[in-house]
Amino acid sequence: MGDSSKDFFQPVSAMELARFAGVPTFMRLPNLTPDHPRYHEVQMGLVGVPWDGGTTNRPGARHGPRQLRDCSTMIRAMNPATGVNPFTMVNCADLGDVPPNPVDIHDSLDRVTRFYTDMKAHGVTPMTGGGDHLVTLPILRALASDGPLGLIQFDSHTDLFDSYFGGYKFTHGTPFRRAIEEGLIDPQRFVQIGIRGTAYNTEDIDWGIEQGVRIIRVEELFERGIPNVMAEAREIVGDQPTYCTYDIDFVDPTFAPGTGTPEIGGPNSFQAQQVIRELSGVNLIGADLVEVSPPFDATGGTAWLGISLMFELMCVLSQAIVPRST
Repeated sequence: MGDSSKDFFQPVSAMELARFAGVPTFMRLPNLTPDHPRYHEVQMGLVGVPWDGGTTNRPGARHGPRQLRDCSTMIRAMNPATGVNPFTMVNCADLGDVPPNPVDIHDSLDRVTRFYTDMKAHGVTPMTGGGDHLVTLPILRALASDGPLGLIQFDSHTDLFDSYFGGYKFTHGTPFRRAIEEGLIDPQRFVQIGIRGTAYNTEDIDWGIEQGVRIIRVEELFERGIPNVMAEAREIVGDQPTYCTYDIDFVDPTFAPGTGTPEIGGPNSFQAQQVIRELSGVNLIGADLVEVSPPFDATGGTAWLGISLMFELMCVLSQAIVPRST
């Protein structure tokens, strides 16, 4: 592709249009729909899933994508810590939102799966802003159509519970149990990092360990250090296709209070960046950042952290896309 093609997919610079002006898209990128004549050139698609029908505590994550987009006007093109500019490495575009059905949980799940199935058919690697953590399940249903994926999950909760409220199977606390049961994730290539908080029992952790999931509590993360733990995570997933899911409540609520189920004792904002940078070299086929809840984010700091982490994820995703596209 020539320079003109690359220029089309570049974010708008604040040197040309003030950050507070213009229609906000993710990272100020062009907004494309599947009928756009250049849609077939997109390599990384940024998508919003404005839906929190699986929330069991404080709602509001349905408003996350809109605030993440607004905050993303502050993101510049280059990561000075890693030297990566994802916008020059691959063609990126904002592909809009999955239109949810706020009154039907299963219809919303199906809508998400159809949207990402179409992206996969077009060879687009997804970078998602949620939405509560249940949105990851239908994304995995689309991306794992060729076989189970590895998964790296940054979170304070396992989301491996079987059911809530007398047998209901689909909440933001159950997606990865469903994903294992549906054969979307290889539990032997599944690592959870940052788990903490009070508990009713250990049923979720016991079940996960029985399946082969590697569960790393936050105490172990701090004791061993990020580079050591992330080296193990890279070894667990190996060189096979892997998805990364990042719940903003992985971060301590001092830095990310705007979320539905905060847990104290988590990483700070710099450590939140570090764990992502240690994903360099992983064969990532997609990622998401979920559970930003603007109603509990009075200053906008949680969304600003969230979009900054999405940028970090874009950097490692772009590094993974390039070898697959050459």
